[in-house]
Amino acid sequence: MGSASSRSIANLKAARERLIEELRREISDERVLGIMAKIPREAFLPISNRHLAYEDRPLPIGEGQTISQPFITALMTQALELVGTEKVLELGTGSGYQAAILAELAQQVITIERFPSLARNAKRTLARLGYTNIQVHLAEKTLGWRAEAPYNAIMITAAAPRIPQELINQLTVGGRMVIPVGSRWEQDLLYVLKQKQGFTVKNLTPCRFVPLIGEEAWTEE
Repeated sequence: MGSASSRSIANLKAARERLIEELRREISDERVLGIMAKIPREAFLPISNRHLAYEDRPLPIGEGQTISQPFITALMTQALELVGTEKVLELGTGSGYQAAILAELAQQVITIERFPSLARNAKRTLARLGYTNIQVHLAEKTLGWRAEAPYNAIMITAAAPRIPQELINQLTVGGRMVIPVGSRWEQDLLYVLKQKQGFTVKNLTPCRFVPLIGEEAWTEE
């Protein structure tokens, strides 16, 4: 039993190293890659999927939700250009994996999840891994989390039909937001920079996310 377990750990370690090398072809921020090389993605997956943790693809985590493809996770994280002093808002906690990455790069992370079971599991996993600078909250009807606003950066890991004004309002001037925008089935990943008057938008890549549910987003089908 012990040797099988050791083999499994060694296999995951080798797969993680291979994945980081693959990501390095397109991701230039070595801090992001270093953190993804350190955090055990398998800890955020159901046991049945843990052997797939370092394949570059999304995986189911329950409630019809997924843990994002590692490339997209790295790209979104890199785009926020965190330096360690920020308060970051994440919409779509899911398994908590992205929140853990953000917590390594920012001062404080507020993460919002609409499924109580996912929020509970994420909170447990993050506590077990020793994170103390992450707050997990259940989503309200209004997008984001006004109580802790404003934020230096916002990451949305679910797709909206447009850039929600509510989330722009929760950003500081100079704050950055990464958000998938498009239809329920296909989107573009957008980088949004808030300015004194309005905001600018840059298209990062085509993507596919589960829909963002709430005011200024999608309604449940």
